Amino acid sequence: MRIRDLILSVLALAALAAPGGWADEMSPEQRKAVRKGLEWLARNQHKDGHWSDQYPVTMTAISGMALLMEGSTIREGKYKDNIRRAVDWLMAHSQPNGMIGNPNMPGEAGRYMYGHGFGTLFLSCVVGEEEEGDRRRRLVDILERACKFSHAAQTNRGGWGYISAREGGNFDEGSVTITQVQALRAARNAGIAVPQQAIKMAQKYLSDSTDSSGGVVYSLGSGMAAGGGRPALTAAAIACGFSFGDYNSPLIKKWFKFCQQNLQGLGGARMGHDEYTHYYYAQAIYILGEDGYARLFPNSKPSERLTWSGYKKENFPGMISSQSSDGSWSGGMVGANFITPVYLTILQLDNAALPIYQR
Repeated sequence: MRIRDLILSVLALAALAAPGGWADEMSPEQRKAVRKGLEWLARNQHKDGHWSDQYPVTMTAISGMALLMEGSTIREGKYKDNIRRAVDWLMAHSQPNGMIGNPNMPGEAGRYMYGHGFGTLFLSCVVGEEEEGDRRRRLVDILERACKFSHAAQTNRGGWGYISAREGGNFDEGSVTITQVQALRAARNAGIAVPQQAIKMAQKYLSDSTDSSGGVVYSLGSGMAAGGGRPALTAAAIACGFSFGDYNSPLIKKWFKFCQQNLQGLGGARMGHDEYTHYYYAQAIYILGEDGYARLFPNSKPSERLTWSGYKKENFPGMISSQSSDGSWSGGMVGANFITPVYLTILQLDNAALPIYQR
């Protein structure tokens, strides 16, 4: 372990040992919504461990992440059996070439890199809790091959597309790139060997994809003028920048300013990808906390500053009130199987249960 990583690990442990750790207090309304949502997830898991017949690899991974954020693990907690079954299902769908998923599965054929990325992210968050020797070794092997597959699927510009660069004609786009970056970061956090070149190329890709307005464009391969900067991708880029350990670069500042100027809260007029957008934007503002924005922009007015408490005040009441009586959320681009674990992820950031989402 490098000295810098060791210092960061010690500081992290010290913070967790302090009263309250990094976790913020959840309101009673927030806790009730989370409890109902998690119970809905548990009820709707298939017996073999997966969720949803539409994009099952992705939905299984993000649902498993939502259960992990409650504090349960594969060894203990209310949802340990659900988590273990999800892990079993994803392990069973690891391919010899390293892909997590199956391109012949309905809903996965033309976009398997999404499922692969989210699957790698989820399994990276559980491998450290696996105590059974043979199973742990198998998980490590799956993740090492998954990271190599991601690197091999990367385009020569440093991004990723819906399918591998070789099969997709070197096409790349921002949302899949974000998914891969977080997955690789989580794998590295778990001690998995990650090709350093893949990270460096991805960092350059996000920088090169930023236009003059500070927004991240849809696809670098399609040209910088293709639609201009996208708020959803820019919010996701901030979360990835934080994953890289970049907390105060000029690029991070550009992205934040772009998002402030172009993003609405979840209570406003709905945008086509607002669940996806806030899945990442909430992570970024949570990491800012109460004074991170002031450190980024010391000359800003207090009324201009983004804070986690302000984000919660603006977005959580509408999010909670829109929950269905059965515990799910509906609407969005994919439906309840996507929006429910996404909203549960946002509502549970205060738990600070997973390193990938911690300050």
